[in-house]
Amino acid sequence: MSVYDAVEIDRLQGGSADLAQYLGSTVLIVNVASKCGLTPQYAALEQLQKQYAGQGFTVLGVPCNQFMGQEPGSADEIASFCSATYGVTFPMTEKVDVNGDDRHPLYTKLVEVPDAEGYTGDIRWNFEKVLIDASGSPVARFSPQTEPNAPEVVAAIEKELRTA
Repeated sequence: MSVYDAVEIDRLQGGSADLAQYLGSTVLIVNVASKCGLTPQYAALEQLQKQYAGQGFTVLGVPCNQFMGQEPGSADEIASFCSATYGVTFPMTEKVDVNGDDRHPLYTKLVEVPDAEGYTGDIRWNFEKVLIDASGSPVARFSPQTEPNAPEVVAAIEKELRTA
């Protein structure tokens, strides 16, 4: 079963993000925030987007304000910051909750994925990353502190692109 099944989420600038469009692609889903110490990871995420987009890969940024209020802006403010500061071209969804009673249904599925240490459960902080294969199944989870261009992330992306 795909993580995209029956999951509705809007784009940052409004309108449906239509997650079904990502079936057949490798996707790195990242909960993002503009005012976090890890925010510079946007640059490496954009680098991955540019490097692998032509091979059936995309980053999907999911803004979240649940961690010390580090994504307080409106959709326009978030989009403007990402574009002006980091040149972000990858798609971004609306701001959602990734934990708690109001957790978005997409994250209900993503928190079940273990990371390299076997951790499952709540998203721990901004910039936690989950890699989704071409069939829509989560295949890897990376901690917030793991840089997007870390060897283990790149290897996982390249492995999925080879098998897609």
